[in-house]
Amino acid sequence: MSITTQAPLFSATAIAKNFGGVQALRGVDFDVVPGEVHALLGQNGAGKSTLVKILNGVHPAGSYTGTIQLDGRPISFASPADARSNGVGYVPQEIEVLEQLSVAENVFAGRTGLGTGMLVYQRKLEQRAGEIFADLGIDINPRAYVASLTSAQRHLVMIARAIVTKPRVLMLDEPTASLSGTEVDALFAVLRRLKAQGVAMIYITHRLPEVLAICDRATVLRDGQVAVRIAREDFDAETFIFSMSGQRLQRLFPEHSAPVGAPTALEVRHLTVAGHSGAVHGARDINLSVAAGEIVGLAGLLGSGRSEILHGIYGRVPVEGEVRVTGQTVSIKSPRDARAAGIALLTEDRKRDGLLFNLPVGANITIGNLAPLSRHGMVRGGLERSSILTAMRALNVKASSPQAVVTHLSGGNQQKLLFARVLMRAPKVLLLDEPTKGVDAATRHEIYRLVVELAEKGVALLIVASELEELIGLCDRCLVVADGRIVDEFGRGEGGEDRVLRSVTAAQAERHAVAAQVSA
Repeated sequence: MSITTQAPLFSATAIAKNFGGVQALRGVDFDVVPGEVHALLGQNGAGKSTLVKILNGVHPAGSYTGTIQLDGRPISFASPADARSNGVGYVPQEIEVLEQLSVAENVFAGRTGLGTGMLVYQRKLEQRAGEIFADLGIDINPRAYVASLTSAQRHLVMIARAIVTKPRVLMLDEPTASLSGTEVDALFAVLRRLKAQGVAMIYITHRLPEVLAICDRATVLRDGQVAVRIAREDFDAETFIFSMSGQRLQRLFPEHSAPVGAPTALEVRHLTVAGHSGAVHGARDINLSVAAGEIVGLAGLLGSGRSEILHGIYGRVPVEGEVRVTGQTVSIKSPRDARAAGIALLTEDRKRDGLLFNLPVGANITIGNLAPLSRHGMVRGGLERSSILTAMRALNVKASSPQAVVTHLSGGNQQKLLFARVLMRAPKVLLLDEPTKGVDAATRHEIYRLVVELAEKGVALLIVASELEELIGLCDRCLVVADGRIVDEFGRGEGGEDRVLRSVTAAQAERHAVAAQVSA
């Protein structure tokens, strides 16, 4: 029997939901069958996350209209715990962890019965968590405190937490947003095992190659409605893009050529960032330069030290070494020093350390940029408002007004807010950590165009991205990072994803060989 002719395990009919008069969903029908990976696609704001939160009980019964069925029987959830007890697991896009507990304690949060006695219980937690991470192909210390992990590692902890409950239905909202190719392959291997066991999966992503690789069916939402349902045999990236946006995207990456003979804007010499327990290995003896108008990418796997290099340059973590901006050595002990030197950073996790959700849209743009908008210590309201509106228009931020609530914006528009903030100071050097994380295809192309436009204006850009295709297509040069070191470098047209993976593999093999000699 084919997937499409099986009876649905989990289904939703005529689901409608509004927020303060804004209609988020308009009569959506959706179903998933046992042993299926069903892609749920759409641009930011199309209603994907709202639908999944209804199916998971985040938006409880009574807050929406329509019906949900499990095994052909009507069911309603009062909370995520209620959904979980009925075999419905959920991995949200937003990171939700208990930072002061260990990795193992987070994986088994709310679960008991693994043993009696504190030491026995803790030992079993750590052993079982270690087995789960081994299945995922990820090296995370179960004893480490979650507070010490990167956002990508935190997301893996959440995936492990959902899998350990052995759900019949598993919903994953952007599960690979922070993962690099090897980690994605390991996760897909786990999903295929779950599929073989009959688990039904709902998979939300903006990464169309993943849909082609792992999914059996796709449903595309647009403006809160089902735009189209696509069978596996009709899968095609261009079809997905057109279904989501109603427009065909002519070119994936804008054309750009590195300037010839441009002065060096950023130079880093012997930069070393200390690692810390449970997280990445830090970075050591990093030497790199970026010319004005050049786009340089840092490629590597999760935990390679890519983000630490950016954070070290920006003064977010203690470093040793030398940083020069436009030929002048600068002392950077904090982000304030970096901003004063003309360096800006767009952080990887906009929800954790980027946006301020207690402030409206406009204040999120101007926060940290008030000095040029002030006189004698007082903010000039008119100048601030005009600056906000100019920034919103320049980046096409879709919000009702500067007073709008940030949580009501789509992920793509939230990302644009951060761009507006860091660009308000007109930096000479822009550090971008996962700039297209969690945004739809159309917004991703807007960000690509923005990056190229900034380079054309002479800004030096240093970018970390987990999608190798993105780095190779966008950057003038790529530096490959492995185990906290730069192990390879190549220019546009000189290498691809295979070169990055070969360089990383060779570096890891060399490190293991050296470790074996030392231990011998």
